[in-house]
Amino acid sequence: MSRLSLVRNRRWDPFHEMNAMNNQLSELFFGNSGTSAFGRNGSVSEWVPLVDVIEGDEDYVIKADLPEVSKKDISVKVEEGVLTISGERQAEKVGDERKVHRVERSYGKFIRSFRLPENLDSGKVAAEFKDGVLRVTLPKLPEAKPQAIEVAVA
Repeated sequence: MSRLSLVRNRRWDPFHEMNAMNNQLSELFFGNSGTSAFGRNGSVSEWVPLVDVIEGDEDYVIKADLPEVSKKDISVKVEEGVLTISGERQAEKVGDERKVHRVERSYGKFIRSFRLPENLDSGKVAAEFKDGVLRVTLPKLPEAKPQAIEVAVA
């Protein structure tokens, strides 16, 4: 099988193209306002890991699927109200004795950014990486509870 036929048989995903364009327009008009396939310099990431964002009473949890990504290749940062998860999935090296017939999985650098709500305690963000899933826990600040103020009668 020739290399040309591998390229010709590669599946085109129009939804990926539309999502990338939507992210770029959102970033252009609203700043870094959500998940983004674009790095800070505007370059498109080679792949974008899928995430779940879950809100509980006391925290938000972001789970990112990062199969075959080494812990040392993952970076989690919170700065200026934005959580950024970035890293790289290394391409598998194939020896001379083997032929590659199809490569459908993406490799390379990735970046995901999320604008954080103001009710978070950014000093207590925690990240855990287990079984190919990165779990970032973002605790909420305790809500200010209304206090009853006794009015003295003079």
